[in-house]
Amino acid sequence: MGKEKKEKKDKTPSKNKVNDDDEGGELRPVCAIAKPLADIGFHKKILKVVKKASKHKQVKRGVKEVVKALRKDTKGLCVIAGDISPIDVITHIPILCEESNVPYIYVHSKEELGAAGQTKRPTSCMLVLPDAQKGGDKMGDEDAKEFKDMYGKVISKIKSLD
Repeated sequence: MGKEKKEKKDKTPSKNKVNDDDEGGELRPVCAIAKPLADIGFHKKILKVVKKASKHKQVKRGVKEVVKALRKDTKGLCVIAGDISPIDVITHIPILCEESNVPYIYVHSKEELGAAGQTKRPTSCMLVLPDAQKGGDKMGDEDAKEFKDMYGKVISKIKSLD
């Protein structure tokens, strides 16, 4: 009898997992301070910009690197995951961004942000730099123009959300 109850308990969570997928357009809940939060279409554009920038080493990954860069007045676009727990890990980043006049936006998933940044680990925040760092691969003329265009559109949309 105990085994049958265990099997029923195992089946119930699997049904809930199907409902939690992002395929139906539903997004996972995020923390209360996640404003401005990107909608589904804008979320994908942001992740494209992050992916293109990470290929050419134009990103700072993680809280420690992002905070260090913001304190040195590095300009860029700060992308913060909205599903971080505990929330205290990232609460100071928007304040630093506002002091440095760096636009920031929240995305729904730390896993998707990490995947876009070409890491296997989930990432809580990233700073996308407009130009390549020292030692980074330089983009070709066509790639650089496309990236600048995408980057500019994302920045302008974030500024319009405020």
